[in-house]
Parts: sequence; C-alpha cells; structure tokens
Amino acid sequence: MTELAGVDPSAPPSGPGCVDCDAVGGWWFHLRRCAQCGHVGCCDSSPAQHATGHYKATGHPLVRSYEPGEGWFWDYARDELHETGPELAPPVNRPEDQAVPGPAGRVPEDWARSLHR
Repeated sequence: MTELAGVDPSAPPSGPGCVDCDAVGGWWFHLRRCAQCGHVGCCDSSPAQHATGHYKATGHPLVRSYEPGEGWFWDYARDELHETGPELAPPVNRPEDQAVPGPAGRVPEDWARSLHR
C-alpha cells in the first residue's frame, strides 16, 4: 500500500527518541513516528505508551515504526496493520547506534519488569 489517509510525507520526525519521555527523564522500549505530524513516541510495550497517548490527544491515526529495518504502519483508528506505506521525510528510523531500550543511562536494570505485554 502506498497511499494512506492522514499522512504528511513532508513532516520531519520530532527527534531521535520519544519526545515525551525525554521531557520527563523517562525511557522507552521501541519507537513509533506519527505519520501526520512527525511526533516520535514510545510503543505500547514501553512504560508510558506515548505514541498511543499522542493518537488519543490529537486524533492522528497512523504511526510508522521508527525502528531500523522496519517500514510498517499501524492505524489506531482501524486497529489495522499496513506492511508498507508512503515514504516519509528522513530520517526514517532512530539512530542505529542508539541503545534499545533507550536512551542509554536512563534505563533501569530491571527494565523488562516495566514492559507492558
């Protein structure tokens, strides 16, 4: 699929990590990028689930994985996976040398206990 409603391919990502976690000194497991405005938030397995929170606050329904090697989109409104979609403004993923979970220095030793499954 190359066309999805609610996508602005020119919107750059908000940064290399979850902007909401960065604002409060939190950490994330994986990252998702809003396909409409570029907001980078943490995934639903992460403690704070900021990508879903962004959808609920803004109504922007589509996110793209912000992980290296992944190009899938998730539609929150339809609860639907799209294996491909339009090209978005670069960069298309977090820095490959960024720790997972991340960022380095803020992840607790027992981080796996905090994951949502």
